[in-house]
Amino acid sequence: MRSRSINGTGLVVAGLVATLAALLFPLWSYEDRSGTTLDRLNAETVSTDFGPLSALDREFITKVRLAGLWELPAGQQAEERGTTKAVRTAGEHLVEGHTFLDARVREVAARLSLELPSQPNPQQRGWLAELSAAHGQTYDEDFANILRRAHGKVFSVVAEVRASTRNSLVRALADDANTTVLDHIKVLEKTGLVDFDGLARDAATGQAPATRSPAPPGPTATPSPAAPVTPSPTFSLPPAASRPKPDK
Repeated sequence: MRSRSINGTGLVVAGLVATLAALLFPLWSYEDRSGTTLDRLNAETVSTDFGPLSALDREFITKVRLAGLWELPAGQQAEERGTTKAVRTAGEHLVEGHTFLDARVREVAARLSLELPSQPNPQQRGWLAELSAAHGQTYDEDFANILRRAHGKVFSVVAEVRASTRNSLVRALADDANTTVLDHIKVLEKTGLVDFDGLARDAATGQAPATRSPAPPGPTATPSPAAPVTPSPTFSLPPAASRPKPDK
């Protein structure tokens, strides 16, 4: 009887050991498999005189440029069509902030030999079209909420890049972007039109990570120089580049 008990106990222990080994094997073997996050970081990172330049760094630089390509004309439109002083002030901050930030991103891209986009992406063009079709109070509300939502998403990217980049130029650009984006978030919220409940719902329903786009290409031998951001043909030219004005 005792022998049977010992044998039974041995089988249970053996089963547990086998189960544990099956669970641990993928963890042990994963470290040696290609395609891990660290592998991708190494594969997509290039060396520069200013430190390693990762795929996330390049994506960040591209996004800073894209932000200026649509937010600057949106700001100019708000200066002209906003029905309240707060909305017009927010538009002024967007114009001045992105004029400054675009000059910075073009400087960084030139020093890193990176190509920059010259047109907003389809989603951004859609936002501009939506704003152009709105009028009166509806325009004010759409402007405040579309821009506030976009800035909130960019803000999280800036924080991620600033915390992880090993490139000194990208680090400095992230500092400038952080200052500019936070200024824009605050001035948009001062319009009193931001739907904070809607922002919270968007954040709660957007927890699943989006598929990351392919990394922008690395440095090239002869990148095309990026032209400064220009407004939509219906708007006047922006003022000279300057840092965002402090709140009064």
